[in-house]
Amino acid sequence: MSRIPRERTNPAGKRPGKTGRAGKDAPVVEPLNIVHGALPSREVILRFIADHPQKASKRELARAFGLKGDNRVELKHMLQELEQEGMLQKNRKSLIRPGALPPVTVLDITTRDKDGDLIGRPAEWPEDQGVAPAVAIRQQSPAGRQGKGKAPVAGLGDRILAKIFPAVDRGGPAYTARIIKVIDRRRGASMGVFRTAPGGGRLLPIERRGEEMMIDPDFTGGATDGDLVEVEIARLGRFGLPRAKVLSVVGSVGSEKAISMIAIHAHGIPHVFPPAVIAEADAARPASMSHREDWRDVPLITIDPADAKDHDDAVYAELDPSPDNPGGVIVTVAIADVSWYVRPNSPLDREALKRGNSVYFPDRVVPMLPERISNDLCSLKEGVDRPALAVRMSFSGEGRKIGHTFHRVMMKSAAKLSYQQAQAAIDGKPDDQTGPMLEPILKPLWHAYEVMKRGRDRRQPLELDMPERKILLKPDGTVDRVVVPPRLDAHKLIEEMMIQANVCAAETLEKKRQPLIYRIHDGPTLAKQEILREFLATLGISLAKGGNMRANNFNGILAKADGTPHQTMVSEMVLRSQSQAIYGPENIGHFGLNLMKYAHFTSPIRRYADLIVHRALVGSLGFGEGGITPEEEAALDDIAAEISTFERRAMAAERETVDRLIAHHLSGRVGEEFAGRISGVTKSGLFVSLPDYGADGFVPISTLGSDYFIYDEAHQALSGERTGLGYRLGDSVTVKLAEAIPLAGALRFEMISEGREMPAAVRSFHKAGRRDRGQVRKKPGTRPPRGRH
Repeated sequence: MSRIPRERTNPAGKRPGKTGRAGKDAPVVEPLNIVHGALPSREVILRFIADHPQKASKRELARAFGLKGDNRVELKHMLQELEQEGMLQKNRKSLIRPGALPPVTVLDITTRDKDGDLIGRPAEWPEDQGVAPAVAIRQQSPAGRQGKGKAPVAGLGDRILAKIFPAVDRGGPAYTARIIKVIDRRRGASMGVFRTAPGGGRLLPIERRGEEMMIDPDFTGGATDGDLVEVEIARLGRFGLPRAKVLSVVGSVGSEKAISMIAIHAHGIPHVFPPAVIAEADAARPASMSHREDWRDVPLITIDPADAKDHDDAVYAELDPSPDNPGGVIVTVAIADVSWYVRPNSPLDREALKRGNSVYFPDRVVPMLPERISNDLCSLKEGVDRPALAVRMSFSGEGRKIGHTFHRVMMKSAAKLSYQQAQAAIDGKPDDQTGPMLEPILKPLWHAYEVMKRGRDRRQPLELDMPERKILLKPDGTVDRVVVPPRLDAHKLIEEMMIQANVCAAETLEKKRQPLIYRIHDGPTLAKQEILREFLATLGISLAKGGNMRANNFNGILAKADGTPHQTMVSEMVLRSQSQAIYGPENIGHFGLNLMKYAHFTSPIRRYADLIVHRALVGSLGFGEGGITPEEEAALDDIAAEISTFERRAMAAERETVDRLIAHHLSGRVGEEFAGRISGVTKSGLFVSLPDYGADGFVPISTLGSDYFIYDEAHQALSGERTGLGYRLGDSVTVKLAEAIPLAGALRFEMISEGREMPAAVRSFHKAGRRDRGQVRKKPGTRPPRGRH
């Protein structure tokens, strides 16, 4: 009999008895009895994963329980079953309980408990999982663990990378955490709307967990009623509201600038470059020719959005002259050499890592790097010498990549084109700029894309064609209209060339045995597959069971739904079934692109992951200065976790800003009717999207009518028990705008459309539901509370 310790922490954070290596950080150990070498029960597995999140990979579990041979295979099958049942879910390379925090998490320190200890919450948390769990922060002594080194110390408002442990005190937060690194010090700043009040003013918070504050007359900072302001806490008292001091006036809450600033602040996105970073950027000088090939005669061109200010990729294509590759092409992709200017652990580098990526709002960009670097020295401007890392790729006539080489070069872009400009030239409408380059440059590029497309079609990546909407603003920063830009072949050409360049980067670094950060995308979990399978069955579409799904399986589903009334609904459900792509130092492939090796390489101006890959290439290929350091290689796991979190942060901020803009745009149209489509069905109501505005709103179930509505998850439907009429995902409906809350980005609708007749399968679900409810009713004839089912 072996005893696996169950790690728990007592409220004081101390281990009884002898202090071990971890000192006061060490967990209390409560034995978990198992038979070493024997397959444990499902309950033991779940308990072990909950109490040992840092040992929750298949390999660590087998090691902890001493499993070998057939028992390891049985363990794998057991874990797959638990995942399929929704008892476990994958988190990068480990397993966690649904709703549990991963072993390493980015936290925002938001408040203190009654004893004054710091409390944090996950920086990013899915809304459908309810309130984010609280985490008690364990501060170490200034001397660090074992008295060695300097331990990071955090304060209120800071963002940290933390090691997560389950808490023993069930009356407090569910987790405790040890600080690994302080990512961002926010100095306790808060944002809210200033309202005048007797004796000064009041601050109304914009964050859901924020609290109201009082502002003394001397501390208003010139703010007027309705201004969006940034404040710091001036005084905390035992009684009454906290007192705050206005630091800056952002502007009126009605302006677009204020709306995007809400998202910037709410998500802790750094948006002001420190003086040391600006000084380093201003002092940078053009790159030298050291370790570079002279490619200034190669007619590389950039093709970007018409309003792009930075250009980090350029392309060129030609027929392969080799007689061994008949019909083949050579495609060259050159990427701005950011690694030359942004060196490891410099002020520029530290600030870039803190940001993780550029963030794009309708009216502004919060860049990862200062303009001196991003829009000047590293931007591949037309007719200007610029340093680059380039990859030259050879493709066969069938679109198979047969070889590639990397080069550190000095280039000079032959032209700066927009997508629309390049497409127009190919379509027979060249202008004065594109006319002379149509035959020597543009047509060879399009021919190369046609060759590469043969390989893409054979690879069959996931083909989810979801339209992307773009908000166009008026000069005053308010919404003018929402458009869906056309998807041109010019977009697809650049996309495919960038994908293949990313593949080459991953392949080269693997061949050199160089540690790197991959772009990884796991396949759908078995639990999500089962939800999708049940839904598709209601439409007569089958989805094979098993864990070996490939992207083309989903393409087959999309093809079956193409042209049917269910097309949009099926696309939505397939999208929801997919996992989220993240960064990681261990490769599991990219499911959506159907690629085994993939690393982001093509956007180092706006993504830190690409900068790391550039440094890895420079170092492993002997390209001179700016290579990756041993310290960076050792920290790749933490860097990957941080930038994955920052990517989700940027996506949430961008989405919330659009929601607030649209809510502000529609706030004067309360009472009007709109054409919409049901984009989500829940127990509590319906989400309805307005295609003309790119907005989503909610219809509470209590407002749907006098009938009792039953939620059918398999059919993604709400339907009336008495009438049999209801609503399904994807239905076109008419709704009335009942309420718009701009600061929250929220819209509430009332349903105008009558429900439609539900399919026979839904009606049979009703009968089963009535039988089930009849067994639990206490009084005959009573109806269960609305929304229970």
